[in-house]
Amino acid sequence: MPHHGNEEEHISSASQEQQGNGHQEPVIRDNRKVDPVTGAARHPEGGQSVPGDAAPGAGSEDPDSDGDALAQAEEILNGIEVPAEESVAQGVSAGATSAEAAELKNDLLRLQAEYVNYRKRVERDRAVAGEMAVIGVLNSLLPVLDDVDAARQHGDLADGPFAAIAAKLENALKTYGLARIDETGVEFDPTIHEALIQQPGEDIEVDTVSQVLRSGYKSGERVLRAAQVIVAVPA
Repeated sequence: MPHHGNEEEHISSASQEQQGNGHQEPVIRDNRKVDPVTGAARHPEGGQSVPGDAAPGAGSEDPDSDGDALAQAEEILNGIEVPAEESVAQGVSAGATSAEAAELKNDLLRLQAEYVNYRKRVERDRAVAGEMAVIGVLNSLLPVLDDVDAARQHGDLADGPFAAIAAKLENALKTYGLARIDETGVEFDPTIHEALIQQPGEDIEVDTVSQVLRSGYKSGERVLRAAQVIVAVPA
């Protein structure tokens, strides 16, 4: 509805008209602790404090005071110079002396050396355990190889499926380092030969293996079984 005249008179007349109709204006209470216009803190009772009434620093706290304190502390810590001798190991306090830092460094080096030695010992023990396991299997198969040799000498393994099986077994054992000791005409070596018979021989200057009675075997440098041989000695 358009109106003319003074604005205040119009508001007053509108207020009286609402009261006459039995309606009351809504009451709005602002319970915020900080005034959105001035930014000043209000009193606990809910009233608004007037800027400038309170003494500086009284009854109010700066929300950035904690951040400023942390920034100052960080700046102080960054300004402290730690000697190089005292920072060789993590965890050395700023007040530790150079002697303490050197002791910690020596302890660290000693611990590292002990760990390296322990790792080498474990690897060596693991390799020895694996080698001994292989040697145990090879020793258990030596009688089977003796039977294969006997059958071959009697002509039973000249041809046929059993000859192929025997050849596969021998080749499989060679992959594990098994080597046969059955050479003749070589110098007698007591570390790999076992002399059962000695016979004088012509044109023999040193003891020589003339015949192998039972083959010997070795795995790498380890002799599993010495070969039983007949030795020709100088006449």
